Order: sequence, then structure tokens, then C-alpha cells
Amino acid sequence: MGEYIVSARKYRPMSFDSVVGQSALTTTLKNAVKSGKLAHAYLFCGPRGVGKTTCARIFAKAINCLTPTEAGEACNHCESCEAFNDQRSYNIFELDAASNNSVENIKTLMDQTRIPPQVGKYKVFIIDEVHMLSTAAFNAFLKTLEEPPAHVIFILATTEKHKILPTILSRCQIYDFERMTVPGIIDHLKGVAEKEGIAYEEEALAVIAEKADGGMRDALSIFDQAASFAQGNLTYESVIADLNVLDSDNYFNIIDLAIENKVSDIMLLVNNIIAKGFDGGNLVNGLASHVRNVLMAKDESTLPLLEVSARQRERFKAQAQKCPTPFLYKALQVMNQCDIQYRASSNKRLLVELTLIQVAQITQPEDEPAAGRSPKSLKSLFRKLASPQPKPAQQVVGGEKTMARTTSATRTETIIALATASPNPANTATTTSLQTSSTPTANNTHRNAYGETEIAQLVLRLPTLNADRKKWEW
Repeated sequence: MGEYIVSARKYRPMSFDSVVGQSALTTTLKNAVKSGKLAHAYLFCGPRGVGKTTCARIFAKAINCLTPTEAGEACNHCESCEAFNDQRSYNIFELDAASNNSVENIKTLMDQTRIPPQVGKYKVFIIDEVHMLSTAAFNAFLKTLEEPPAHVIFILATTEKHKILPTILSRCQIYDFERMTVPGIIDHLKGVAEKEGIAYEEEALAVIAEKADGGMRDALSIFDQAASFAQGNLTYESVIADLNVLDSDNYFNIIDLAIENKVSDIMLLVNNIIAKGFDGGNLVNGLASHVRNVLMAKDESTLPLLEVSARQRERFKAQAQKCPTPFLYKALQVMNQCDIQYRASSNKRLLVELTLIQVAQITQPEDEPAAGRSPKSLKSLFRKLASPQPKPAQQVVGGEKTMARTTSATRTETIIALATASPNPANTATTTSLQTSSTPTANNTHRNAYGETEIAQLVLRLPTLNADRKKWEW
């Protein structure tokens, strides 16, 4: 038995045609090799595991190939290609900027650029993770990058283009690598499984592709792990057990139960999921992605947006027929709020359960208002709790004094008005007595409240009260 090599290295592309998912970019590079119109600096940027360093190596080999093909590929037979394949080429240098990020390292690189190539036309310097260079190292590299010797080509690779200085970007041809699609990863894994003699289910490969998150290297690493666990027979059950991935059947069941307003059944299902060690936040996020897929499956035009297997796509279409569109919109909104509040919550499980209860109450009809009865459903109860409550009146310092002043002022105004209405102050008691007995108006109420004697005394003090009237108005 020979030495074991992981699939990510064993099946690393050795030509432009074998690169997966970057057809536009590889076509451009092949045309540049065919025409001989080569720039002095290239920048390859994109997510991890999409082929940046691999394409840089293939491009460097094709540039120095003595007899390239008509398609722009390296011949793999000349001295330069054989030296590169045997890893003994002195014309292609790889530098890890993460560990060589100082000005001294850049000075050493500049000294190496002065030596012409021994075999081939160019000296190619591949600088990986170039964003790790320090600012001083970038500045020291500027002049050489702008006007290198005629035999030097730089290929820079990075996952974080925004960290590179604009003066560096302006001196390079920039190539943006795309994320790998799920169907593309599945097709590549099928080829690897057939070469390795491993039986597989397409749904198992779909789980691996989704777990890889757009990186082919990650997909191949997960494939090796799952193949070792399954002993050469990749099934859907073995893959989700090995990767500790929640079965998609749980998401389908939760949505089916939510449409039927079966809160109790959802709580039992959630309890089983959490008992198996799955995180509640991951459950909500996975369910939100599932609802999004169901929403996309409601329209034939958005169906290609589902990055799932053919069987799963049919399941999404079937569930989309049962789910009202407003239900899906509201469920996404509720779960998005849960995701925002999850990190700050002190009782995360309770937050997850309340979220799923609200999702299950979306399609439940409203309660009819009835006095003296509590709501039949939790939906109405949540709405009552969420409605703004009336705020208590604020207590103001000196409030009692203000009330006393207002009451006194009102009382004085009333008495003055009554006194002014008397035609003869000397006969106030008589007039007041006659008016009280004859006209049952509002004045009678005030006179009864204050008394005849008090009104007579106030009439005599009328000039003084008029003078003090302004003091009460403030």
C-alpha cells in the first residue's frame, strides 16, 4: 500500500481545463499565454479554496513552457514543465507573505529579481496571502512592482482584497474568483468518488457540498472524512451522522406542524433536537434557510436559486404548494428577530421556543372579542403583551401647591363673578337671597357651596380682590 495523499492534493488541477468553476478566468489566462500579451503583475482574489494558488501555479508553468499547446496549456514534456512537476524549478518562486511580511523580506525578493531565468523566458514570483504584508513592506514593494525587470512577473493571491493598498491594486491586473456552486462541487465529487471506487448517494454529496460553503478544498477534505467513516459507502444517514448535521426532515416537519398550529408537537420535536446536542441558534438559522428555500420554490423562475439535489428540490416544491406566501414572509421576519436577539439572550432555549410558538400561531385565526374571557390562542395573548401600555402620570415636584393654587384661583374667580353680578352691594344679602330662591341656575350651586355670609363679606372686599387678581393668574 502506497503513501496516502488527501484528495485535495491528489486531485489538484494540473491544467486550466481541469479547474472547476472558473471558466471565464481560465479562458482569459489561456488567451494571454497564446497571444504572448502578459502583464507584469496579476492579483488573484476570492474566497478560500476556489483555486487561486492552483491557477497561479498553472499559469506560471504555462508562461515558461517551451512548447505550449495551441489552446494555451503547458505541454508537460519540456524541460521547464518537467522541472516544475518535479518541484525543482528555479524560475518559479512561492513566497508566503504571512511569515515574510517585513521590509527585509521584500529587499531579499528584490535582489532575486535581478537574476535572469536559467530555463524559460520568465521568473515568476507567486506571493500568497499578500494582504499580510506590513504597510512598510507594501511601500518598499511599490517601485519594483511598478517597473520590474523585463523577465519578472508577479502573481499575488489574497482572500482579503480590501486590505491591500490602492497603490498596489492600481499596478495589477485583478482577477476575482467565484465561489463554487453546489452543483459544481457535486459533479466534481462524483468524479473523485468514481476514481476512488467509493459508492455514494447524491444526497450525501449534496450535504458535503452545502457544508463546504463554496470551497472545493473544504469539500474534498469533508469527503475524505465522510468516506473514512462510511467505509467506502457514502449514504445520506452516514454523512449527517459523521458531520453532526441536522436532518432536513426536521425542518420539513416543523413547517408542516406550524401550518396546522400544532404547538405541542413542535415543542416535542425541538426538545428531541436539542437533546441530541444541536444548538438552538443553529436550528433557527437552518429553519430560516429552509423557509427561504420554500419561498423560492413557489415560483418556477426562482427555482434555480435552490442549491440542493433534485430530490430535495421536489420536496421544496411540494411544501411550497401548502404554505401561504404571507406565512413565509412573517416566519422569516420572526426568525430574523430571534437571530438578532439570540446572542444577548440569557435564556436562549426559551427564546427559540417562543419564536417557534409565534411561527406556529401565524395562520391561526384571530379571537373574537368577548368580555370576561381570556384569549383562546397564544397569538392574541402575544399581541396584547406587545401592544403599548398607557404610561402612568408623571409626578411633578410642587404639584400639590399648583393644584392648591388652581383650586383657590378658580374659587376666587367664581366668587368675584357672583359678587359682581349683585346690583347693590349694600343689599347684597337680600338680593342674593332673592336670586337664590328664584333662579335655580349654576350660581345657586356656588352660593349654596360658599354661603350667604361669605359672599357678603367678599363683596365688601371686592376692590382688594380685584387688585390681587393678577397674582393668582400665574
